[in-house]
Amino acid sequence: MHRKLIPRDQVKDRLADLKKSVRKIVFTNGCFDLLHAGHVRYLAKARSLGDCLIVGLNSDRSMKAIKDPGRPLIPEDQRAEVLAALETVDWIILFDEPDPLALIEEIQPAVLGKGADWALQDIVGADRVTSYGGEVHRIELVPDISTTEIIRRVLDRYGKKNPEDPASDGQEGKKKTIS
Repeated sequence: MHRKLIPRDQVKDRLADLKKSVRKIVFTNGCFDLLHAGHVRYLAKARSLGDCLIVGLNSDRSMKAIKDPGRPLIPEDQRAEVLAALETVDWIILFDEPDPLALIEEIQPAVLGKGADWALQDIVGADRVTSYGGEVHRIELVPDISTTEIIRRVLDRYGKKNPEDPASDGQEGKKKTIS
């Protein structure tokens, strides 16, 4: 296990030490299925809001509950490994729930960051964080860069023309050749 990946049952003990040495903890969360430039910029912005960035990473089970049945594309251990390689990320904590509310309540970050595609009133944990004087920041996303958009482009170019139709292989009307 990577040193940045903190087991859920160790979060409370590790937080006590962290809060002694860090003034401002920032928390964000996500699936980070296919890490792309939008994610990298988002995490860099989140990290700039404090002294330590903790990323709540949806587990495979959590992703299956909130995304389509074919997700995740990348297993949780590999997604965590890639996130851990980023200099901007200090800790990664996997969570199985559909949302990170319990994790936010446990960490009590000074700053909660979430993509600006979320309305403030829809950001899970925003009310809790502001109730103890914390800040909530909506972080602008990079236009036209998302995992869903990348999947669509790959399917358009190399695979199924209709991602909603499992029978579509993108080969309709094309001559098959043997080489």
